[in-house]
Amino acid sequence: MRNLSIGILFGVMAIAASCSRPGDNASSASPPTSLSQVSAVRLNFRYEADVPGPTDQPPSNIEERNAAVQADFDQNRPQEILDKTITSPDKKHIAAVFHRVSDVNAEYRIDMYSGEGGLIGKITPDTMAVHFPDTILWSPDSSALAIVAMIRAGQEEGNQAPGVPQIPNPIANSTVNPDETSTPVATPTLAPAAPAVLTFRTEQIYLCDAEGANLKPITQSEGKIYFYYVWSPDSSMLAALVTTSPEWASMQGQAQQKKELFVPAGRPRLVEKNGRERLLDDAMTQTRPVWSPDSSKIAAAFDTQIRIYDANGNTPTQAAIPLRNQLLISSQAYDKQLEQQAAAENTVTNVNDQQATSAPATTTLPDPSKLVSFNPIVVLQWTSPDILYFQTGYVKQFENPADNRTSYLRWHRLIFSPQPTQQPAR
Repeated sequence: MRNLSIGILFGVMAIAASCSRPGDNASSASPPTSLSQVSAVRLNFRYEADVPGPTDQPPSNIEERNAAVQADFDQNRPQEILDKTITSPDKKHIAAVFHRVSDVNAEYRIDMYSGEGGLIGKITPDTMAVHFPDTILWSPDSSALAIVAMIRAGQEEGNQAPGVPQIPNPIANSTVNPDETSTPVATPTLAPAAPAVLTFRTEQIYLCDAEGANLKPITQSEGKIYFYYVWSPDSSMLAALVTTSPEWASMQGQAQQKKELFVPAGRPRLVEKNGRERLLDDAMTQTRPVWSPDSSKIAAAFDTQIRIYDANGNTPTQAAIPLRNQLLISSQAYDKQLEQQAAAENTVTNVNDQQATSAPATTTLPDPSKLVSFNPIVVLQWTSPDILYFQTGYVKQFENPADNRTSYLRWHRLIFSPQPTQQPAR
């Protein structure tokens, strides 16, 4: 028995010695060289209120119709109407979004053109309808185009093969009298029909390559509606907002009752190019998620809270940053500035350029109902790995644009840093 006790004692001493060795990972791990190496749950943050907005604005997905593509539609495609063109970042390819005169409203088709305006081929088969054309997005490296589509209205259930005949082209089908001496009209080469592709009864995300080929769904969750997505800066995956069909119908009905413009809310998801998905949060938001510039994290906003999610790793983490109290205090200071500005008739002050980062001395949180500038987060913009800008404001959009209300738009930011490494107790 005594020998057993001595053995146990030496075992405990050996374990203690190994835990205090200089080579232990917890104590000797080198500090991170970039924030991409720091998990979301290990981030520190500093809140700065009422700062000037970010100078680098996100690129707009709105462009003028390419003149060469528009000319091709005008001359060779009289039964089809070009709605918009989207040029790849490298300027080598152009996605043409169009509809036929017989198509159902808000259902579109896509063809691929070269950067010079020559037709390369069709992307979407006739059984597929592209929805939400404003969300069509090229990957940053120009290798892929992401769209949202579903089965076209009027198609029979289970019919996946293109079955709608091509609209006859009057130029291509015209005949030339061989006796005429005039130069014959050149007949354009029509692209072959797009191959069949699996379609669903609700909006899913599809990808094709730069040439418009290899169209495939990377989400296959029928019953869910993917209505917004954004590429990671390294073009490896997408962050999307997703909702269900019943939720969509309910939100749309409520907006119609209030005569408001319908702005859907969804749950953020991570969607990889191979189709693997990860639900990031069960909460719903109207604010569009953003990527960190290093593609390591995603940020989403829920009212007055920001949540950060790891995009990579076998055990990704997430961190919630509640900002209600900070926003209440800074809104109180902002309102006081507005009052002072209104009282001083001869003083010209740009409130947007003033920083209210220093909180006024207070022992009680302000009453939010008495603060006109206390509003939810409406926009996120991640400009550098350590700086996340967010805008708060009162935004109401109605069916009648004259009734729209936008006020008290204010920019704030979070400054991130890694949490200090815990030193072992001596």
